[in-house]
Amino acid sequence: MTPALPRFSRRLLLAAGAASLSLAFALPAAAQETVKMGVVAAMSGQSAKSGEAIVRGLSLAIDEINAKGGVLGKKVELVVRDDESNPAKGVIAARELVQREKVVAYFGGVDTPVSMAIVPFANQSKVPFIGVWAAGTAITRNGSPENYVFRVSAVDALVDVALVDYAVKKYAAKKPGMILINNPWGESNEAGLKTALEAKKLPYAGIEKFETGDVDVVPQLTRLKDAGADALFLVANVAPSAQVVKSLDRMGWKVPVVSHWGPAGGRFTELAGPSAEKVHFIQTFSFSGNTSPKSVAVFEALKKKFPEIKTAADVTPAVGIANAYDAMHLTALAIAKAGSTEGPKLREGFYEIGSYDGLIKKYDKPFSKYNQDALSPSDYLFTYFKGDEILPLVN
Repeated sequence: MTPALPRFSRRLLLAAGAASLSLAFALPAAAQETVKMGVVAAMSGQSAKSGEAIVRGLSLAIDEINAKGGVLGKKVELVVRDDESNPAKGVIAARELVQREKVVAYFGGVDTPVSMAIVPFANQSKVPFIGVWAAGTAITRNGSPENYVFRVSAVDALVDVALVDYAVKKYAAKKPGMILINNPWGESNEAGLKTALEAKKLPYAGIEKFETGDVDVVPQLTRLKDAGADALFLVANVAPSAQVVKSLDRMGWKVPVVSHWGPAGGRFTELAGPSAEKVHFIQTFSFSGNTSPKSVAVFEALKKKFPEIKTAADVTPAVGIANAYDAMHLTALAIAKAGSTEGPKLREGFYEIGSYDGLIKKYDKPFSKYNQDALSPSDYLFTYFKGDEILPLVN
């Protein structure tokens, strides 16, 4: 049975897809008056807040693009599909967007396994797929001679270097351990962490895996403790990350935890309890304490479009909003450069983007055929939860 969508997700789906529903009953000529963009993301389940953030960021950027005349003289509309964090459902959603909805590009999503499953279809169909969350290295570095996958998000291989650097600098770690989710995302970071540790000539205490549904990881953590781990690298999404924190509490083991950004994707503080605030994790953006004119303007626009947003704590996770917002604007620029929405021409348009003053940073030639990731390690920051708000850590 398909889980019922949370109330906010239903509202976002209705708002984002209203134009699509009306166009389904319009004449073919009218259907050509808009440019459709798609999104495949987790709009239900434990990662639904991440999906909500992605749709909010895309929607806000579309409002700005349409206010300036859209792309190629046509308004942009967004078609949303829920992948339920399921790779098979993600591929079905991607096929539906491309083959039935005729989107010119589509964005996704939260989970690396879902994005990895979509990559072959994206390259086969020659319709650009732009990642705005999932960080698996092989999503963009997929070996395709004609790569149609771009990303405005973190990249595991680069994140892992940052995690190791942080653990050494912040905690003087000499023998860290790894506690990784048992899926392609965990595998991606296992490889990256090994490489990053080897570069620093640091040993690791051990590598432990666990499943999304595990409610107790004390045995794995005990093995890491007995092996002398003086810090832990954590890679998992919200619910399993919370189980690691709760298991550490049951053990009474106060080891530093340096995490990928999985905890940011949902109700981490609610699920993990008070010790959630002890976990330091990576992000690409935060509204909290950010006084840049772009950040202030986007935050005000968010509050106006989504009245339930009152403070920075209400936009958690801000990284989903920021990545998606910049990705949509960069895609619009690529269309303008290409002068077309045809897949092969649009792909070339991404390589022709010059500069763009985005929310995360000022981009300068963000994509090339040799690097289809727009963000670099210098765009990462470390954060922690204070209540429900994600705050940047002062290094």
